[in-house]
Amino acid sequence: QVQLVESGGGLVQAGGSLRLSCVATGSILSINDMGWYRQAPGKQRELVAIDNGKGNTNYDNSVKGRFTISRDNAKNTVILQMNSLKPEDTATYYCNAKILTETMRFLEVWGRGTLVTVSS
Repeated sequence: QVQLVESGGGLVQAGGSLRLSCVATGSILSINDMGWYRQAPGKQRELVAIDNGKGNTNYDNSVKGRFTISRDNAKNTVILQMNSLKPEDTATYYCNAKILTETMRFLEVWGRGTLVTVSS
């Protein structure tokens, strides 16, 4: 069974930093896109940042220059470094990955989410 395990959320004051980690476990052959989404109360889930594992990244405009996504392909891990946090960054952050399993199944997998709260 393939799953994503997130860590690193919490409470931080505006202007502070947090680092989110996500590791994919299970019978994994390869991972294509790996990234982070977030969902604030009463809002739809939105893309924050994504890394295709080949050196290409994409960010939502609201986080450009403040957040950095990085991957360790050997460890099936993606990191989101969040700096200069704002109250509007408050949300549950979800890890997402598009995974090819060892049984040649292509899966899109979501983590359970980790809560980030930024106080003003």
